[in-house]
Amino acid sequence: MPDRVAELVQHGLALSPEDRQRLVDRLLESLNEPAASQLDSAWAPEIERRLAEYDRGEVQAVDADEVFAKARRIAQ
Repeated sequence: MPDRVAELVQHGLALSPEDRQRLVDRLLESLNEPAASQLDSAWAPEIERRLAEYDRGEVQAVDADEVFAKARRIAQ
């Protein structure tokens, strides 16, 4: 019986670098799909709560540039 994985690797290596990257990304995503789905379900109520707080004006949005600058300062 031929080794299906080896055959797929050979086909994959024949792809352009961009297509290989897309293939790798898709394969990695497929490994994480069950976990990602569970995380999405777990986070949904928290996302709704935070969005409602924002809509009611209870919290202020912070500019992404400011958040990333603070993260860089903390990481140093």
